[in-house]
Amino acid sequence: MHTVDLTQYGITAGNILLNPSPETLYQEAVKHGPDIAISDTGSLIAYSGEKTGRSPKDKRVVKSEASENDVWWGTSNIPIEERSFLLNRKQAIDSLNTLDKLYCIDGFAGWDTDHRLKVRTICALPYHALFMYNMLIRPELEELSSYGTPDCIIFNAGTFPANCPSPKITSRTRIDLNLESREIIILGTQYAGEMKKAVFSLMHYLMPKSGVLSMHCSATENQQTNKSSILFGLSGTGKTTLSADPKRLLVGDDEHCWTDSGIFNIEGGCYAKTINLTREAEPKIFAAIKFGTVLENVIYNDVDHSVDFSNASITENTRASYPIDFIDNAKIPCIASHPSHVIFLTCDAFGVLPPVSKLTLPQAEYHFISGYTAKVAGTEVGVTEPKATFSPCFSGPFLVWHPGKYADLLAARILKHKSSVWLVNTGWTGGPYGVGSRINLAYTRAIIDAIHEGELTQTKTSRDRVFGLNAVTECPGVPTDLLIQRNTWSNKDKFDESALKLASLFVKNFSQYEDKVKENVLMAGPTLQD
Repeated sequence: MHTVDLTQYGITAGNILLNPSPETLYQEAVKHGPDIAISDTGSLIAYSGEKTGRSPKDKRVVKSEASENDVWWGTSNIPIEERSFLLNRKQAIDSLNTLDKLYCIDGFAGWDTDHRLKVRTICALPYHALFMYNMLIRPELEELSSYGTPDCIIFNAGTFPANCPSPKITSRTRIDLNLESREIIILGTQYAGEMKKAVFSLMHYLMPKSGVLSMHCSATENQQTNKSSILFGLSGTGKTTLSADPKRLLVGDDEHCWTDSGIFNIEGGCYAKTINLTREAEPKIFAAIKFGTVLENVIYNDVDHSVDFSNASITENTRASYPIDFIDNAKIPCIASHPSHVIFLTCDAFGVLPPVSKLTLPQAEYHFISGYTAKVAGTEVGVTEPKATFSPCFSGPFLVWHPGKYADLLAARILKHKSSVWLVNTGWTGGPYGVGSRINLAYTRAIIDAIHEGELTQTKTSRDRVFGLNAVTECPGVPTDLLIQRNTWSNKDKFDESALKLASLFVKNFSQYEDKVKENVLMAGPTLQD
């Protein structure tokens, strides 16, 4: 542990700990406040206060002449004037300067040394420092000694509220991103995930600018053949569960880039959801809950400090942050070959999309831009209507460029490296949510295994008449009747009605992208029929 002079940023606090060890951060965290605890397995338990998740409506991007024409302005990228950003920057630094002690963590974003960023985090809380120690790639001693000037800096003032008014903001929370100075300002929230996703947003801008595809996906690799695959999917689709495959190496669980050389993980750690975590269902994640791990917003027993992962009284979004090498089958360094398979996961609660379809290249672009899944209302009495959710490129809140930019990069790589593309539905069969049942996880695992083993490449398919998908009709370990969704419904008219309803939602959602996508991509969507 060392001290550092940060006066060049305006930081004048007298005591700044540079790259403290996890042991030191544990000591600092316990001293910091009574709401810090240590679990029975040695993890640091911390609480993020009022904000237990990201605040996407409070995110702002500086609008400047250099990048103005690059940014996809809208709900994901709301502009802020540089003057307002500088006022927020000053307030964050002034707030940090009121504290007796600050923490500074240096690390890297990106395992590929040709495309990595040096990221420096200056924060008020030791648990935030440990979080970034876990989530960034940790430099070796010789790399720290020559670290020099960072490429990106985060000023995280925690719950100090923002005072500078910004367009359409009604809260005191700010997550400001300056693409030119590569600075990130965080005010009014202690939720640690804001730092992780702010770095990802910056990478989502810089990587495509240099011809590299940045992706919100997990990645695994075959231990024998070294062939990789990537899995895209929104929350609840099974991305984390299906990438935790003991037969394959884990390259990463959330953020990757695809270069001319292959793929690499952006992060040095994992930020896994822990709600209802059990040793039986997720043995590798469960085993990672040990000394060095940050557990955020979990409930624990005051006597023995055992954690109740089923308790969502604070939030459903309970989390664990740990270095990726806490997973025993992680591939270090987190770099892999070009993906043989690109898999889009969707949880279709309408119960109409096939369990597995092989996509053409235009269909791959269409469904990548759509980023569809469906959510249900949980266990509320009488609520059976699923709600369609579309997140472009499975990464909506973090996109900086127009979705078509990422889709073009993905299509070019799929074409060049002859990757197979699959749409896998982990949702409902035999009827919609409330009538049918969730597709058995064992069948979904069998589908993913068959994809990885190449058993579906030449298999028989049947064209879906509404969505135009080539539905796989034979898969080892999966009942044939399950593979064609219409066959699983007792009421075929209801199936047709549900399929047309979902298709209309696809068409309506995709209309916002029509002006910037190719005609063959536009035509790759569903067909509305009487």
